[in-house]
Amino acid sequence: MFDVKFDNYDFMDLLDYIDKTIRERSQSYILTCNVDHVIKLRKDKEFQNVYSKAGAVVADGMPLIWASKMLGKPLKQKVSGADLFNRLGNAFEQRKYRLFLLGSAEGVPEKAIRNLKAAYPGMNIVGSYSPSYGFEHNEEENERIVRMLTESRPDIVFVGVGAPKQEKWIYRHYTSYQAPISIGVGATFDFLSGSVKRAPDFMQRTGLEWFWRLSQEPRRLWKRYLVDDAQFLVLLLKELRKRDKAKGGRGRQS
Repeated sequence: MFDVKFDNYDFMDLLDYIDKTIRERSQSYILTCNVDHVIKLRKDKEFQNVYSKAGAVVADGMPLIWASKMLGKPLKQKVSGADLFNRLGNAFEQRKYRLFLLGSAEGVPEKAIRNLKAAYPGMNIVGSYSPSYGFEHNEEENERIVRMLTESRPDIVFVGVGAPKQEKWIYRHYTSYQAPISIGVGATFDFLSGSVKRAPDFMQRTGLEWFWRLSQEPRRLWKRYLVDDAQFLVLLLKELRKRDKAKGGRGRQS
């Protein structure tokens, strides 16, 4: 859909993929695709390249789940980065996976870790770091982070610095620090730390999480949600037309 090859995974399928990759000690990254990614992918060649090399691509957002059903390609479940810990936290704890949290403002990952440890006392978090602003363009800072990750040997690196920055950063560096799994998780550390309040469950289920986020941070997010992401409806109509044409073609052949 939308020129993106989605893996039809629910959280358990994703856990199987994570288990297998860690067992094999290969390096891979997971992308959680939302409407914002779909829009950015139209014009961003580097982002397209990041997508072409991903180990797994899951749908993060109810609009994509609804679109998949309308297009006759139903995806099992919304698999969002922000839900990874509450859905797979027990599994991470039981398996003693080595976890590293990279991103967010100073002090936020540490608060997130405290809250995670309260919920999952046996969770094996081997490190965290809040990179400086504009770190992705700072060679020295990138070398420091790669060294930090190489030394702490995480099984899973969670990167929360916003899209598409986090995905591009992972793509450029994941073969250097050699963790089996890397995944961009956006504002997850802010939610886990309590510094940003997440949308109530009913808003998440009904696809209104964007509206909640916009009301929390209007100055930062208005353009993303009200201008950029509004293009999604146009893209959906194009996909529906493409599907109808393909159906028409098949009908004529038979």
